[in-house]
Amino acid sequence: MEEKTRQELILELNKLKKAQARIKRKFTFLISVIAMLVLITATLAWFTLSNFASVSEINLKISTAPELYLDIESHGADVSMYKKVLTNDMINSYLRSVNAPVLQDQLLDPVTSSNGVTFASQNGSARTANDTSFLEFKVWFIATADMYVHLSGQTVQVEGADATTRCTTTETGIKADVVNAVRVSYDDNGTAAIWEPNKGAAVAGQSTFDVGTTFVNDTRVFRLNKLEPKQITIRIWAEGNDPECDNDVQESNVSFEMLFGGTDENNSAFE
Repeated sequence: MEEKTRQELILELNKLKKAQARIKRKFTFLISVIAMLVLITATLAWFTLSNFASVSEINLKISTAPELYLDIESHGADVSMYKKVLTNDMINSYLRSVNAPVLQDQLLDPVTSSNGVTFASQNGSARTANDTSFLEFKVWFIATADMYVHLSGQTVQVEGADATTRCTTTETGIKADVVNAVRVSYDDNGTAAIWEPNKGAAVAGQSTFDVGTTFVNDTRVFRLNKLEPKQITIRIWAEGNDPECDNDVQESNVSFEMLFGGTDENNSAFE
């Protein structure tokens, strides 16, 4: 009787081990399925937005601080011909000259870029400017001194009005997250600095910066030599790899204000 009980115990133990193995296999399979679903969900958010949603109603205001001027066209070294502020009408004039949609007709479908110069859709195909993908326009800058040009988060008076750098929206709730999903690059002959409003974790291999009220090396966007005009290509896009570039922000509006300031090599601002 005692021997039989021992055999029964061994059988029960073997059954228990087999059951544990089955549970372990099922648990491992379940974890794999959950991981796959997370991956698919992340991909799907980018995918659906790139097909059905855009950021619309783009507004721009670009200003410069002391010693620095700009315009849509070059006037050589004649500083008196350049401006302190670019308006939407001026930028629209440039867009019309290159047969591109004006600002109110531009759409920002999600694209991605690691360098702020070349852009692709989610499947890796190249995207071109001003074609329901990303906004691109060119601006000439000139300075009355050698300087590093920075994007500035300070608030200063330019032609009697407050000027600063910020990205805003009139949207509320989750649609307001659009201000976290956009990028602006400043391309100096193939090398671009990328401004990321409300900078978060890095995506798409990007090296980005956000503005502050002080000038540091990270806020430098390009360099100017005294009285030598330079053309900078500005691009604005919705970064498809940003976690907040999802369907929640579709058909939203966004406004950009940009204030450029100049410093010497020690990042001391011109007054």
